[in-house]
Amino acid sequence: MTLSKKLLQEMGEILNKEKAKLEKDLLSFARPNSKNPEDFETVFPNFGESAEDNSNEVEVYQDNLAIEDSLERSLRDVIHALKRIDAGSYGVCKYCGKQIDENRLRARPTSSSCMACKLKLKGH
Repeated sequence: MTLSKKLLQEMGEILNKEKAKLEKDLLSFARPNSKNPEDFETVFPNFGESAEDNSNEVEVYQDNLAIEDSLERSLRDVIHALKRIDAGSYGVCKYCGKQIDENRLRARPTSSSCMACKLKLKGH
């Protein structure tokens, strides 16, 4: 059984909204990498010249690097899910080839595996 066009459209809309949100969040403290559209580079903040300012800059920069990594991973998942929609393979488990349950897709639209395969991979 394949996913309905209505569900594919709904998931596409959800994923595109999430993509826009993730990009906006990333752009609040990073800039796009001109060599890779899925990559961003955290901008080093400039609070001033004092030792305290410099210390705060380093702390904020390190925090932003961790946030950037997490947001980029989420953005890559969203982009790959959108590519699967375009390719006609969205909702198909990449491990066993079976249909991913609609409830799983609604809970996690970027899912690329069914629950059975996901549990096997986690060793449950």
